[in-house]
Amino acid sequence: MIRRLVLLLLMVAVPVLARDAKEDARIDALLGKIEALEGAKFIRNGTAHEAGEAADHLRMKLKRAGERVKTAEDFIDGLATKSSFSGKAYRIRFKDGSEKETGPWLHQQLKKIDDE
Repeated sequence: MIRRLVLLLLMVAVPVLARDAKEDARIDALLGKIEALEGAKFIRNGTAHEAGEAADHLRMKLKRAGERVKTAEDFIDGLATKSSFSGKAYRIRFKDGSEKETGPWLHQQLKKIDDE
C-alpha cells in the first residue's frame, strides 16, 4: 500500500518539476540562433568552437542541469555565459572579427524571440 502511494506521489510530482513547454521552446530558439551564426566562433576557455559545437555543448550542459533550469533566463545566466569549469566568460567572435560576451548577446536574442 505504501509503495503504491509513493509511486502515485512520484507520478504526480514529476510533471510539476518539468520545465514549461514555452520555456523549452524559448531555449530551443536560442540554440537555433547560436547554430545559425555563419562564420562565428564561440570561445570557451580560450578555444574557438564552431556554432554547432557550441550549441551541442550547451545542450549537454542543459541536460546535466536538469530541472535546475526553469526558464530561458536561467539557461542564459546559469549555463550559457561562462564555463562551469574555469569560470571564464564565454565569448562570440563574429564573422567580421568583433567579439562579444555570450550573456548580453543571448539576452538580446531572447528579447527578439519574445517580440516575434
